[in-house]
Amino acid sequence: MDRPLVAILSGAGISTDSGIPDYRGPNGLWRKDPEAEKLVTYEYYMGDPEIRRRSWQMRRKNRTLKAEPNAAHRAVAELERSGVPVRVITQNVDGLHQLAGMPARKVLELHGTARSFVCTRCHTRGRMEDALARVEAGEDDPPCLNCGGILKSATVMFGERLDPVVLGEALAITKACQIFVAVGSSLQVQPAAGLAGVAADHGARLVIVNAEPTPYDDRADDVVREPIGTALPALLRALVPADGQA
Repeated sequence: MDRPLVAILSGAGISTDSGIPDYRGPNGLWRKDPEAEKLVTYEYYMGDPEIRRRSWQMRRKNRTLKAEPNAAHRAVAELERSGVPVRVITQNVDGLHQLAGMPARKVLELHGTARSFVCTRCHTRGRMEDALARVEAGEDDPPCLNCGGILKSATVMFGERLDPVVLGEALAITKACQIFVAVGSSLQVQPAAGLAGVAADHGARLVIVNAEPTPYDDRADDVVREPIGTALPALLRALVPADGQA
């Protein structure tokens, strides 16, 4: 029998064990420092050079590029290597699913990636490490070397639209999957959060792994509150046994 397609929607909670703080949890970044949200809001970023300078310093100090995959990321990659059809839809920008071994073509990054920069004028892209090296060398708001435009992280800032192609692919996978696991997501940010409801509407088994309650808990077949680093590996091992029966 064919193995079921497993779709995994991952949020910030899957990466906290890698030293990357979440945003909306009890100790989340936006709760600790609401002003920090301006640093990743497109209108503020484009209109205020001081916001851009602070944003570059935030990126310079950010631990994302130094983070390593944890047990939860590795468990997802191991499930894929076992032959189970797995697709990851992630709200995260840290690239840790790929570093753990998930093929990049099987990971949809809804909110872009912090590992690259993009020019807001000519759309040139490059490695974030290269832009940060310029900041370390003394450029507090490094312009595009190609056209002089404003550079930003290749992430979707507040006030920007998600890539409609990526979102469309995520929706198609959600409708097609037999098992949908939402892990480490508050399921509060639309349209990504709504994928949980779409999965349930299309007959998928909905599993939510999150420390805090979510708006979709009452739609779920299973809700897991245990720590993600231990709960997700055990869940994925049990979810799809070797014979492919879910």
